[in-house]
Amino acid sequence: MKYHKTCYEIKKILDTNNVWFEVFEHKPVRTSEEAAKIRTGYTLHQGAKALIVRVKSSGEKRFVMLVVPGDKRLDNKKVKSVLEATDVRFASETEVKEVTGGVLPGGVPPFGNLFGLQVYVDPGVLGNKRIVFNAGDRRVSLGMKSEDYFSLVKPNVVDIAA
Repeated sequence: MKYHKTCYEIKKILDTNNVWFEVFEHKPVRTSEEAAKIRTGYTLHQGAKALIVRVKSSGEKRFVMLVVPGDKRLDNKKVKSVLEATDVRFASETEVKEVTGGVLPGGVPPFGNLFGLQVYVDPGVLGNKRIVFNAGDRRVSLGMKSEDYFSLVKPNVVDIAA
């Protein structure tokens, strides 16, 4: 089966850095709740939900990636405060595909660095020993140690979950 190129890019990064990971191939899922039902050995809280948002601050607009535990949602007030933004909104499906080179919402991995995005991760994600996430395709999930994720992506750790 052929997957989105991002799946292979992430796997290459993990292999190159000798990082432990496991792969789950499954039916397409869009939400964290759907994914949690088929990722054996992981809880919904261990899901790293990657969200692309458009931020407006100082008159400029930019896209960033926010990552929260699968059982949480973004706290808009916290996000605005952390990013010193006047406006924050979810990227549209078209914008997500443009920013990620064709990855569909629900398949976006928490590797914003692959797309030139700043990554902000809630400490709740890194509080898990292992995390799991869709890897650029709604049919593929990867599980890995959160400490390895932090080491590879180098996200900004900020309180953004509700």
